[in-house]
Amino acid sequence: MARKGRRALAVLAAFALAAALAAVGLAGCSGGEAKGSGTLTVGVRSDIVNFGLLNEQTGKYYGLEIDIAEEMAERMGYADVEYVTVTPDDRKEMLLDGKVDALVACYSIADSRLENFDFSPAYYTDHVIAVVENSALIDSIDDMKGLTFGTMSGANAAPLLSIKLAEIGFSSGVVESASEDNSDVLFDTWRLLQYPSYQELSRALEEGEVDAMVLDGAIAQTYLNDDRSCLEGFEVAEQSYGVATQKGSELSGRVAETIQGMIDDGTIAALVDKWN
Repeated sequence: MARKGRRALAVLAAFALAAALAAVGLAGCSGGEAKGSGTLTVGVRSDIVNFGLLNEQTGKYYGLEIDIAEEMAERMGYADVEYVTVTPDDRKEMLLDGKVDALVACYSIADSRLENFDFSPAYYTDHVIAVVENSALIDSIDDMKGLTFGTMSGANAAPLLSIKLAEIGFSSGVVESASEDNSDVLFDTWRLLQYPSYQELSRALEEGEVDAMVLDGAIAQTYLNDDRSCLEGFEVAEQSYGVATQKGSELSGRVAETIQGMIDDGTIAALVDKWN
């Protein structure tokens, strides 16, 4: 073959190789960005309307925290999200044991929890409130003296309630007696009963076992009806929900940065508006 012909073939081959490499490079960038890789396992609630609710028939979760977890995982480059139901009783252990990578589960940012976990910036601010049956004719916190408050075991409501009642002079805060698991605690001017689920707490209120149930306002929406009201003029505490990750983990910084980005660009606000 003539030298010119060989040179022409070499040039064509070089162009072909360059084009092939460029195509592979573009495909790799596009595919990695669109599809991501790996699965993020997120602990969520399955029983909170508008936050994390599981449709038993379809097996799908719906709510604000589900959308937040989905968007967070996508921005962090994960291909998929696996949702695992957690409860106030088991969510701490689930995260500590690595059964979930993160919690997006109405988990409030508290000093006691910062000892074990890292939290993202707050994506939702809520208030701990008291709910009563209208038929009980309880109009103010003073009407609750000598009566029984109910809370969900494993939640922050009980310690926050005790602090609040002492602060406003409703109680001295002194415990007169308590069961071994603290599910039944007697104070000087009130009694505390704790239940393993919000469903049982709600039933206890309906049946008169407790005179008021204390819980996050977001969660209370699931159990409010025409026969119940929030106790006017009484707020136990303000709470802020954040995404929890294992203390000092590689994931913590990425989660915090991603949630902050979702706050800054208005994504969180839009999702809150969507579900509230």
